[in-house]
Parts: sequence; structure tokens; C-alpha cells
Amino acid sequence: MKRYLIVIEQTSTGFSSYSPDLPGCVSTGTSREEAEKKICAKRLNFTLTVCDKKAIRFQKPRTTSFVRLTFPLNPILNQR
Repeated sequence: MKRYLIVIEQTSTGFSSYSPDLPGCVSTGTSREEAEKKICAKRLNFTLTVCDKKAIRFQKPRTTSFVRLTFPLNPILNQR
């Protein structure tokens, strides 16, 4: 089983998610949970299926785990 890293970042309008090991595998959501669900349920599966059908070789995953750090954002960044 291959495991791909999914990065979820907060944006000014919600959340974005992507896999650094799978170019083009990106998604967005209004909540973290929505962004995670959309990329895992739709984009990741679609990207791997298309690559498999077209015999596109994509790189092996570079990371098999992740760490989530939660901390308050700097108030200056919120003013932009």
C-alpha cells in the first residue's frame, strides 16, 4: 500500500489541500474537514486512477506520515 502526504493549509477564504508527491492533486474547502474529505475522496483517487489508466508513472511517496502543529496566527498576518 502506498501512502501519500496530504498538506492542508488555511487560506483567507477557507482551506486548501494538496499532495506534494502528486502534481495537480489539489482541492479546497470552506473547512479543514471539507478540504480533507474532498482531496481524499475525490482528487487523490481520481489522480491515481487516471495515472494508472494512462500508464503514467508517478513518483513513489516521499513521506509516509505527518505531524499537525496548531498554534495561534500572528495578529499582524491577520490584518492583510
